[in-house]
Amino acid sequence: QVQLVESGGGLVQAGGSQTISCVVFGGTFGRYAMGWFRQAPGKEREFVAAISWAGGIINYGDSVKGRFTISRDNAKNTVQLQMNSLKPDDTGVYYCAADRDFRPGRHLPFSQPEFDYWGQGTQVTVSS
Repeated sequence: QVQLVESGGGLVQAGGSQTISCVVFGGTFGRYAMGWFRQAPGKEREFVAAISWAGGIINYGDSVKGRFTISRDNAKNTVQLQMNSLKPDDTGVYYCAADRDFRPGRHLPFSQPEFDYWGQGTQVTVSS
């Protein structure tokens, strides 16, 4: 019933910026913690960022801290990832994910089993 649809990926020059988005259909978006993961060819899926119900708590993976910004708009059922100072190592398929079990006082999810719903991904390619 719950569907996540990513968009905004593409080819970006190193040092540039790109913003990708995820729209959630069904469920109760405002009561999901949301996250982004990415997967490069030949590598395991990597945690990128997560955000709580109203954006009060945000976590980032070490490799993107200071460069990426996660945000959400609960009126539009969307979560965005703004990516700045992009590097070739940022290349990969970016996946949006939702955790329906998050509650205030719990830690934000950061591992794949904590998320209940996943999108199909959007490709981000950073040229050197």
